[in-house]
Amino acid sequence: MAQRFQVILITKGDLMDQERKLAQSGLGDLFHGVEIVSEKTAKTYAQIAQKHGAQVQGMVMVGNSMKSDVLPMIAAGGWGVHVPHDLTWALELADAPQDTARFAQIKTLAELPYLVDRLIASHNP
Repeated sequence: MAQRFQVILITKGDLMDQERKLAQSGLGDLFHGVEIVSEKTAKTYAQIAQKHGAQVQGMVMVGNSMKSDVLPMIAAGGWGVHVPHDLTWALELADAPQDTARFAQIKTLAELPYLVDRLIASHNP
């Protein structure tokens, strides 16, 4: 995905703790940017889009939290992609949005490139 698109890791939590986790993971170089925020809200996503020279309407947020990843991105005007995980924290659970074309759910991240291709094709007739 990073060869075709700007990929930004957006995570919430304690700055030092999240930086430590990212460093330990060895995955930091895979992202064009990293944003560590205290809360994931529609306003936060819009500000991150602006900071990185993107339009929020063209952004796709992928995550296991319906509450923090998916719903705020859709509220901001972007796409929310839910990847369910058995270990999602109870406070991050929420109902899937209804009546929006800007929501998708996939079983694994391996499905993401195909989903993004479908989204692009459907919006560039």
